[in-house]
Order: sequence, then structure tokens, then C-alpha cells
Amino acid sequence: MKFSELGLNDALLKAIKRSGFEEATPIQAETIPLALAGKDVIGQAQTGTGKTAAFGLPILQQLEKHNKSIQAIVVEPTRELAIQTQEELFRLGRDQHAHVQVVYGGADIGRQIKALKHAPAILVGTPGRLLDHLKRKTIDLSGVKTVVLDEADEMLDMGFIQDIESIFEYAENRKHTLLFSATMPKPILKIGEKFMHDPEIVRIKAKELTADLIDQYFVRAKEAEKFDIMCRLIDVQGPELAVVFGRTKRRVDELTHGLQARGYNAAGIHGDLSQARRMSVLKRFKSSKLDILVATDVAARGLDISGVTHVYNYDIPQDPDSYVHRIGRTGRAGQNGISVTFVTPNEIGYMRTIEQLTKKKMSPLRPPTDDQALHGQLKIAKAEIEKLLGGDLSKYEEDANELLDNYSAVDLVAAFLKNLSKDSTEVKVKITPEKPLPYKGTGRNHRGGRGGRDNNRRHGRFNRNFDRNERPRTRRGHGNGHDFVIKNKK
Repeated sequence: MKFSELGLNDALLKAIKRSGFEEATPIQAETIPLALAGKDVIGQAQTGTGKTAAFGLPILQQLEKHNKSIQAIVVEPTRELAIQTQEELFRLGRDQHAHVQVVYGGADIGRQIKALKHAPAILVGTPGRLLDHLKRKTIDLSGVKTVVLDEADEMLDMGFIQDIESIFEYAENRKHTLLFSATMPKPILKIGEKFMHDPEIVRIKAKELTADLIDQYFVRAKEAEKFDIMCRLIDVQGPELAVVFGRTKRRVDELTHGLQARGYNAAGIHGDLSQARRMSVLKRFKSSKLDILVATDVAARGLDISGVTHVYNYDIPQDPDSYVHRIGRTGRAGQNGISVTFVTPNEIGYMRTIEQLTKKKMSPLRPPTDDQALHGQLKIAKAEIEKLLGGDLSKYEEDANELLDNYSAVDLVAAFLKNLSKDSTEVKVKITPEKPLPYKGTGRNHRGGRGGRDNNRRHGRFNRNFDRNERPRTRRGHGNGHDFVIKNKK
């Protein structure tokens, strides 16, 4: 469905066209008319399906220009996602001069208070910082008409439900509420029952939720083998933009340093880095000045970056929902994507649980050899040489002729290729081993247990109820596996 059919005004249609959007995604096509009609909506959709525009466009259309109070608030689980939402709402509302402000923890609250005095029409924020401002009385939600909860299941996992309920009490004069979540556990539905009036439920079909445009592969490997195999895969597959997921902050640091040592253009983000550092890395990645982003689940949650072609799960996630969020970084806007998950023999049970959630089997992938990886590197090196040949080389001709007098042209080109290519066997990288996840699941997806994970997480911390003495279940993999060559779908 085209945006022009959804009842949006000319200013918003102009902004949509400028952003390069042509047709509405399913969540947008179903949500926008309901929201414009003032209906409460519960939308089940993943990150990357266009949720921000689904709730943002109706909010922007319904803003009263001369109203100086906060007219809408959007609650996001993380500061990265809050910042991205604010930026997108600002872009969409630029022609209407919509004032959108963002507040989040870890930033100077004094500066935020000063900015809030400029009367934003839309306020985006994380639950904790929103409550902080409410208690300080630096924001007033009495004039709020619309409340949006985005990534509600993630806020549930992070222990923000009580904070959200408090925010609702401050926004008691709201006219309608929009709630979006990738999954719909009972606590999320209870929020709908308590704070929403006859909500319309919009669900994306299961096949759209399982990321049909993403080719999902797994590599069965020992812990000590994973880094070298991943480097060889990167050499052969040549991703334009790739995200590598590690389970811990230490893992992200070691993977980042290892990739950099081998000459890859990589940088990492995790919760211990300063906000300025994280935003700097993300800005470079978004502008394609970085090829590889290494991240933990928390740091990368909700990232909306177009153009990611490959996701490498260096560590298998400890719950299936995280897997869905991870691979959702690729395969966006109708483009094909590839995910590769490294699985140790003792983690096969976790992989089976993930497959049941996504309703799609991961295909086995045979790692490339060192020779095949070198061939991939040489292909990239030759492409770089072709680019160099397009420039002005006249000032190097004298030295080039001198070299040709002493060496053959073949030897010189071979030396140049060797310098440009990265032989992964030359730089030794040691990644600290981590124990495989102890699997005690039944192979079924249920939020109460999710592979032994305690669901009662509070503000980003959670307890693990793993039975450390139970031996993990193991199952055999799928045959011998596909070759490393991956063909995109037509």
C-alpha cells in the first residue's frame, strides 16, 4: 500500500518521499489509519519493520502547532534506540517544524533540563530518565495526548514495568496509547488491559516475523576454532557491512582487537564504553566508515542501521528472542541478508530451540580453507588496485621504472598483492575461551524458562538459574554441510 492512501498530509508525504520510502510496510499500513482515527493499538512487530514511522507519522499529523505543552511521549528501552527514534521523528517532522526532544540516562541532566524549557511537542526517552524528570517536575505530561511504548517486551525483560506504570499515571489525560512488541508475553498484554481502551491488535504474519529474506547458517566449531573460521568466512563472503555479536564485554573487546590486528576495519561497542564513544562508533558504522561492528546484545538492541549484509553470531545467544533481534539487523527494506551462527557441540540444543521459534532450520555451513580465504583477500586487493589505477600516477613513474629495472613486473605486482591482502595465519589472535551455555531446555519456546534464563531482570541485570552440574544435551548436526559459497535469493 502506498503512503498516499493512508490519509497523511502533504508535508508528511513530502518527508516520506525525501526519505526514500515508496510503499508502507505491513505494520505501517495497518497501524497508521487506526492511530489517525484515535484508536489504541497493540502492534506485534520486530525492530526494522518500520515501527517508528507507524506511530510517528500519526503523532506528527495530529500535533497542534500553537500548543506549547508536550503532546506525545515515546518510551524506549535503551538510549541508543531513543536517540534513533528522536532523529527519525525529527526528519519526518522537519517540514512541520516539529520540536522533538530526547532524554536518557548517562547524559548531563542539567543540559536536558535546559533543552526541555524550549517546549518540545514530542518527548522521547528511557523509563528511568523520564521518571527522574517527572519527579524533579522538569517535565509535565498533563497535556500528553499520545503515549507510545516501543520494544515493550525488552522493557519487561529489563525490569521497567513499574516505571512504565508510573509514567502512565503522570499522563492520565492521554487520549490514546500505542504499544509495540516483538513478542506478546502475558505481562505485556496485562499492560494493554490496564492502560488501554479496546485496543486494536495488529500482528505481522509469522512468516514475516521469521525473516524470510535472511539466509540462516550455522557453523559447528570448537571454541578455539571460531575466530580463525570467522575471519576466513569474512574474507570469502566480503560483507559490505557486518555485525559480530559477542556474549560478554570482554568478548567484544577481544574480538575487536583481534580483527583490528588482522587488518579488518572493525570497532566494538558495549555497556562499559562512554555514551560519546558508542555514538561515535555507530556514526562511523552508519556512514560506512567502518566495515565491521562488534557488539553485545544490550549495546546493539534496537539499532536501526540500513545496509547490513551479514550478521555473525560468534556466541550463540542464551535465549531465542535475542537471536531474532540479532539477525534482524540484516535483511531490511526488502534486501537479502545472511546470518552465520557459531555453535559448539554442546550448544546444539540451544540452536534447536532457536529453530523452533523462527520456524526455520539453519543450514550447515562448511568453513572455507586458508587457500579459499586467501583467494577472497586477493579478489579484494585486485579491486583496490583497479581503483588506484584510475588516479594520477605520473609522479610515481620514475621510481616505478627504477624498480622495473631491478625486478620483474610479476614480482612487483605479487609483492603489492601480498601487502594489500591479509593472510590470517600470519597474525596469531588468542580469544579467551568461555564455557558453552548449559542447556536444560525442552526445545520449546516459553518465556518463563527460556533456556534457564531468569525472566526477572532489573535494569539490564539478570540472574541465571542454570544448573551448573547438569551435563548439556548434545545432538548431531545436519550432515556434512554446505560449501562456504552463498548465493543470494533472486
